[in-house]
Amino acid sequence: MSEREINLDGGEVSIIKALGLGSSEMLGEDLMDKVSSEMLPAELIDVVKGLISVGYVDADKSSFYNMDEFKVIYFRVNSGYAKDLREALAPQQKTKSRRVRRE
Repeated sequence: MSEREINLDGGEVSIIKALGLGSSEMLGEDLMDKVSSEMLPAELIDVVKGLISVGYVDADKSSFYNMDEFKVIYFRVNSGYAKDLREALAPQQKTKSRRVRRE
């Protein structure tokens, strides 16, 4: 299985961390409360729409245009990307095993 290269900007990192990498859903209003000190409402909508468009975040409604619509939607991290997103949030250097097979 090949690993996907994921590069996130600051707003995307904030939203992924706020949502968490588990399979739980978060109401848009709660997400807004968690990241309100870091970004403006319009920026939040744009960043979430971007994450949805690349498949990293799933929502129970496909379109939303203002904060009233955003607040009542449930969001979650796409479980298919959770491992790759975890690695993108906290990259670790991969070292080769020093184990040598002897015959």
